Amino acid sequence: MKFILFIILGFLLPSFLLASNNISVNTTSGIVYAKKTKNALVFEDIPYAQPPIGNLRWKAPKEISEQIKILPKENNFCIQRPSNLGGVEGDNFYVGSEDCLYLDIFLPKMNFREKNLPVMFWIHGGGNTSGLKDLYDFSKMASKHDVIVVRINYRLGPFGWFTHPSIQDYQNGEDKTSNFGTLDIVMALKWVKNNINSFGGDASNVTIFGESAGGHNVLSLLVSKKAKGLFHKAISMSGYTTSISTTDAYSPSKESSTSKFSSQNVVNQIIKRKDKELNHIKDNHKKIREMLLNIPAEEFFQIYAEREPYEEIPLLTSDGIVIPKIGLRKSLSDSSKVNIVPTIAGSNRDEVKLWLGTASYFVDLNFSLIGSILNIPKVELINEDSFEAFNYYRSTAWKIRGVDVPLKSLAYAGNNNLYAYRYDWDDHRRLVVADFKKLIGAAHATEIPLLAGNNDLVGGYPLSDLIYPPSFSKRFTSKNMMRFWTTFAKTGTPGISSNAIKWEKYFPSAQESKYIILDKRKNLKMASDIISFESLTYELQNDRRLSDLEKCVVLLQMFTYVGDDIYDENIKNYPDKCSREESLNFLIDNASYIDY
Repeated sequence: MKFILFIILGFLLPSFLLASNNISVNTTSGIVYAKKTKNALVFEDIPYAQPPIGNLRWKAPKEISEQIKILPKENNFCIQRPSNLGGVEGDNFYVGSEDCLYLDIFLPKMNFREKNLPVMFWIHGGGNTSGLKDLYDFSKMASKHDVIVVRINYRLGPFGWFTHPSIQDYQNGEDKTSNFGTLDIVMALKWVKNNINSFGGDASNVTIFGESAGGHNVLSLLVSKKAKGLFHKAISMSGYTTSISTTDAYSPSKESSTSKFSSQNVVNQIIKRKDKELNHIKDNHKKIREMLLNIPAEEFFQIYAEREPYEEIPLLTSDGIVIPKIGLRKSLSDSSKVNIVPTIAGSNRDEVKLWLGTASYFVDLNFSLIGSILNIPKVELINEDSFEAFNYYRSTAWKIRGVDVPLKSLAYAGNNNLYAYRYDWDDHRRLVVADFKKLIGAAHATEIPLLAGNNDLVGGYPLSDLIYPPSFSKRFTSKNMMRFWTTFAKTGTPGISSNAIKWEKYFPSAQESKYIILDKRKNLKMASDIISFESLTYELQNDRRLSDLEKCVVLLQMFTYVGDDIYDENIKNYPDKCSREESLNFLIDNASYIDY
């Protein structure tokens, strides 16, 4: 009998001990259990809104009406094209699900219920057409600096931003918006406000931060009345200010990079593909609505998945509901529309090398005898001067449009708590296969692993070891980025680096605009410049590294990428003649990329 009792206890005791060690939090969504990692507690896959499926497709997110059992979920990211660069790999033309509105929470390992920690709310990048929360591990940031980090998914691409009379004309209130993905982020912030205290977080001290499209979304929240009071500080990393009218999103009057994928064109294609008998519903919005709400997600998305790399889709709209009618860029300078909070904006010195370094126009793969045997190519630059020139002008234009213009606008609106940075760290390996320092440099998104302290963000071994070799330089830059970001979240000022460099405020003036250079110890410093599109255009004209046509292509990219199309108002400052059509054809003819 004793032996049997011993056996029973032997089975029950481990599960009893496991249960007694479980850490759980009761939320408005349900009870969620912590997963213990080396550095932190992680609460994963918490739904913050009802699944936007069925009749909730293309509607504002709805609060969860009753608690559910929260369990870790696999592949709960939003629908997108497969990608090995900041997305999810896959063999089909799409990956993901419409049921994707989930968030995760990182906490330091401690008695969190007795704390009142600052909250950092991460918005992932990916052009608002790809990306997912699970790529970003902020456990080190949370544990080393006593902050809570929340990361979220939000609807992407045409499921997140869609404008068509058959949708908006039959809906009311917030549902009439075109910006469903933006409202997802707002809903997640509301969930944080209502629940973060149970995790030891301070709901009155929330910092939103995001990179690329995430930075763009940060700037969008700064002008959205729907987000007012839900956050208290903001950090836009490599953000931009693109927005379009609802008219252009539905039926544009002129051709643009998004016009082929206006909702009118896409719906007409769907009708043609489905059945010729459906042609009669072309102008019947009630019938189109019924079709759009019932069409399988993959069938609807297939048209978008087939687009060329130089083609884009309409995203953030100036709908007058979530984003003011005057648009994102103009709204940033309007004191009646801006949520004024301490704000950081920055960009990377070599933003566009992420794309130039894979473009067949600039790089080639050569195989040595040994490389052919091992199937390891050597990446070589075809024209280094042209490569560096394209990067310089386009990356500098990104700084003007994504940092200087937004910060100057915010200053004009009355915000005097502004800070700017440029990320320069580029101590990558130089190997036989490639000179990664030259090929990648301080490229777009390469700062995120240093900020989070986790190389796996770029795919893990071996890529992380090639790009991010262990070094004092890397540790120093990573430590100080984490320090600046979390100090800002706690106090509203980024503070001072470990080597006593103070990050000074951004004061726009006719003479200079100050920003900090984020780099290794000897290069981390305050700097200033007064670069404008006019001065950059003049510099380009006299640059002998580029042909006349290449210069025109650079100008087209400077004035139409990373923000609204301002080509016509700026090309007049270029004394030589450029043809927009020739430049577009050049981009189309050279749109091929090398798959490493």
